[in-house]
Amino acid sequence: MIGPILSARSILVAIFMFMGGSGFVASLVSLRLESGGSRASTIGLIATAYFAGLTIGSLRALPIIRRVGHIRTFVAAVSLLSASTLSYALYQHTALWAALRFLDGLCVAGVFVCLESWLNTRAESVTRGAILAAYMIALYAGQAAGQFLLNLNAHPSVPFIVSSLLISLSVLPIALTRLESPAIMGHSAMTARELHAASPLGIVGVGVTGLILGAFYALGAVYAQRLGVPLSSTAFFMSVVIAGGVALQWPIGWLSDRIDRRRVIVGTFAGAAAVSGGLAMITTSGPGLMLMGAAFGGLAFALYPLCVAHTNDHLTPDQRVGASGGLVLVYSIGAAAGPIGSAGAMMLLGPGGLFVFVGFCAAAAFAFGIWRQIRRAPIPEDLQQPYQALPRTTAVAAALDPHSAG
Repeated sequence: MIGPILSARSILVAIFMFMGGSGFVASLVSLRLESGGSRASTIGLIATAYFAGLTIGSLRALPIIRRVGHIRTFVAAVSLLSASTLSYALYQHTALWAALRFLDGLCVAGVFVCLESWLNTRAESVTRGAILAAYMIALYAGQAAGQFLLNLNAHPSVPFIVSSLLISLSVLPIALTRLESPAIMGHSAMTARELHAASPLGIVGVGVTGLILGAFYALGAVYAQRLGVPLSSTAFFMSVVIAGGVALQWPIGWLSDRIDRRRVIVGTFAGAAAVSGGLAMITTSGPGLMLMGAAFGGLAFALYPLCVAHTNDHLTPDQRVGASGGLVLVYSIGAAAGPIGSAGAMMLLGPGGLFVFVGFCAAAAFAFGIWRQIRRAPIPEDLQQPYQALPRTTAVAAALDPHSAG
């Protein structure tokens, strides 16, 4: 399995560098707005602009790639994102930063579609799982490591400059690669109505996961700062949540392959609600905050692939990539709404309001899952599709799943 991964090393290095530079900007923007006296509602709206751009970009990237090719699209997206990142250091204004975050979302979506479609050409049926795992490790490791760049506070513009440098340098592995540009393969996404008919719990679970993680990425760093957590520990908190998310995906997935997957989904939502309740009651920094943050990440990050796998249990192989396209769209809509709802909760309830909102969403999904277990018989365990950890990026990544490739 090492050979196929090495053959895609330029893509893996590029995504690691790209996420190292871009993955902490959401936290950085939120913290700068917070220190500038912006209300939680303003921070939430600016975060929503990013997820709106990400959603639109994931839908519009493929036509651009068809017109100019992968490398040109990738270079254009990275160049725009690098320029946008530097622009934050020039002038802080709500409308400007909202526009920049929308542009960031468009660019990040373009990068994901380029790299993920490229990875598809490197994957054969027996190597898809290994390549997908390597891609996720590179993506989340870069994002987790990038959080520590929040500590670069010698001058207000330094974190933005370093972010722009790393983003720009991520072009090099792709610009110098010998890999041939892949053929463009489009897949029609299933509609929300079709997804709901196939798996109500799957589509509701994905949408609620979007609400939860959109809220966290938008306001997690602000929550920590309002608890009085030092900046260095805030960076560590964000990184621990991401690391916890990676660590628990495979154990939870292993369990979901051996019992009724709905029980695992319901249990994971219940666990996320319980941990969120604990985080909502924490009032000071300390080891407990970090441990609960890791537990929250482990549970919350596992929900998306669990719900995708549950949906796939009710679909034929040729429907699964299209279903993933629809599920990514539902997740993105939830992620765009999450910052607004959680910002309102923080304004009413203080820092813990973020996790009150998250806990309420998880508890509602838990109740819905219980109801679905009553209404519908389980899929026999031997007919369940094997769980596969998936990134919440674009529908193109779904083709890397060996169980969705048909």
